[in-house]
Amino acid sequence: MEGYVWVEKCRFLFTLILFLTGGTGAFSEATYGQPPAPPGSFHSEPVEEEEFDHSATSHRKFKDIDHWVRIFEDPKRQEWQMPEKVVKALGLGDGSRVADLGAGTGYFTVHLARAVAPSGFVLAVDVELDMIEYLAQRVQKDALGNVTPVFALADHPMLPPGRLDLIFVCDTFHHIDDRVKYLKRLRSALAPGGRIAVVDFLMKDIPVGPPPDHKLPRVHVISEFLEAGYQLAEEKTFLPYQYFLLFRIPR
Repeated sequence: MEGYVWVEKCRFLFTLILFLTGGTGAFSEATYGQPPAPPGSFHSEPVEEEEFDHSATSHRKFKDIDHWVRIFEDPKRQEWQMPEKVVKALGLGDGSRVADLGAGTGYFTVHLARAVAPSGFVLAVDVELDMIEYLAQRVQKDALGNVTPVFALADHPMLPPGRLDLIFVCDTFHHIDDRVKYLKRLRSALAPGGRIAVVDFLMKDIPVGPPPDHKLPRVHVISEFLEAGYQLAEEKTFLPYQYFLLFRIPR
């Protein structure tokens, strides 16, 4: 209960400060600018008109932190997840402002924090209180001064408006209910030119990841983003077991 009260107070104070100051203060005002892509360079493949179910394919709870640390932080994951290569492909730099949505144990949070240092910041967002408490301990232990854990709601990411250059979503998108509505809500958190990156498991027989009925097909994800008013800006294809999609709001 004490941990819950502490996180609730931190979340309230964090949100209040961001809204009252417009995100100023400890966070850098440096912007991350990516040159506009030339007309016609966006890869917007046609998506068949189809009624997709926007419900979460998995409502798993992540209460057993020790278990999930062993899973998420398994050294063997490095071989196929390629976190350094993924983060490098995002084109981040000093001053970039990022949210790691569904941060879990902070596997990617650490890499993102290093990529945006010293003046950028990372919001490590999760809906599991136990994960937030673990993240807070990890931030202190690893001296990640530019990382702030954010305790979110299942239907609200609790992100500051108009501030983020990137929202990174790895192996989390299929846990979200009513995703089109959720994506429309995320739009308000993006700065001009901001992007959303989705990394999730391919719909095929692979040695890692959730069971097939918990996965979302790549075309399903693209369709939901298009419906929410985004466009597919880029796709990376180097991950062996996952698709890697980058979306932005059309100019």
